[in-house]
Amino acid sequence: MDLLNTLVDKGLRRELPTREEALAVLATSDDELLDVVAAAGKVRRHWFGRRVKLNYLVNLKSGLCPEDCSYCSQRLGSTTGILKYTWLKPDEASKAAAAGLAGGAKRVCLVASGRGPTDRDVDRVAGTIKAIKDQNEGVEVCACLGLLSDGQAERLREAGADAYNHNLNTSESTYGDITTTHTYADRVDTVTKAHAAGLSACSGLIAGMGESDEDLVDVVYSLRELDPDSVPVNFLIPVEGTPLAKEWNLTPQRCLRILAMVRFVCPDVEVRIAGGREVHLRTMQPLALNLANSIFLGDYLTTEGQAGKADLEMIADAGFEVEGAGEVTLPEHRAAGGCGSHASAGCGSHEGAGCGSHESHESAGVCGTAVPTTAANEARTDLVAVRRRGAGTDLAPNA
Repeated sequence: MDLLNTLVDKGLRRELPTREEALAVLATSDDELLDVVAAAGKVRRHWFGRRVKLNYLVNLKSGLCPEDCSYCSQRLGSTTGILKYTWLKPDEASKAAAAGLAGGAKRVCLVASGRGPTDRDVDRVAGTIKAIKDQNEGVEVCACLGLLSDGQAERLREAGADAYNHNLNTSESTYGDITTTHTYADRVDTVTKAHAAGLSACSGLIAGMGESDEDLVDVVYSLRELDPDSVPVNFLIPVEGTPLAKEWNLTPQRCLRILAMVRFVCPDVEVRIAGGREVHLRTMQPLALNLANSIFLGDYLTTEGQAGKADLEMIADAGFEVEGAGEVTLPEHRAAGGCGSHASAGCGSHEGAGCGSHESHESAGVCGTAVPTTAANEARTDLVAVRRRGAGTDLAPNA
């Protein structure tokens, strides 16, 4: 296909595809799917080889959130029977992180529910970062605490945080349909604050909420402009007790097209398959490694993931290798200035100026042209299990 040849050439040059080209990727047929994966795989391998970075989530504070995000099991008014607990102590969080690091993770993502941290909360997280780094040389720590106030990103950086995650989730035009307690602009502001403080910005999206192809392209282009170092791609986990519990709009094939589109638009960025891969990609997960170079190991924040051992076997069987602690994730032009550097062209050489899991604040729903539900993507509630182990419990974590 001429389209795919053009997209590969642009991806190798870090050149921005046109919106029409990005939309065309999402519109390809199932007969063309392997060609799409092969083309995006060339771009992925050019910038990241066959390495897969492993990330591990630690839910520092579960539930009890005052925000009303439609996708989230921790939202205000949620009737989902998730674990609810207040802040883990630094030693508890460090113990939880150690399980993921022992399983091969090189980044620990510290997540807390809520609108955003107080200054006291920042102090708590600073202590946790220190505890983790004191016991694990070379570990990367990403914080995901919600909306940041002035000066908080700098304090997290001084405390040893390497990155900050805050997802855009969906397009600006539809953001008001998923929450009323904060705005799209609030989210952009927090990613900008992380950048300015020298933190490596992590910001992504959530797919599968009934959004249109145009919405997906809009949010990915917005992410490219924000220039994050990593872009987590989440697939909605329709959790019972949330407003989007009936949104089963994804097939494995559509998930692969979305990942391919993200890779073409942000060719040299860490693209992470985040929440929902087990639920929606299912047996096609290994194929997705040709598109993304990063995944979460083990469980998510409030739902269970694939067994950690199965993740490692999947990576090996697909012909990929786990990225070592001493390896630099990003291409040289992005990593040259150290973690959080944006001295180069960023998410492609664009005009102008991007560690979470959708389930980190659990997934987003928007209005738009919905993908029709068919027998191929019927509800798979059997694949959605609320987390009952790991952080906040006395049971061993899945890592």
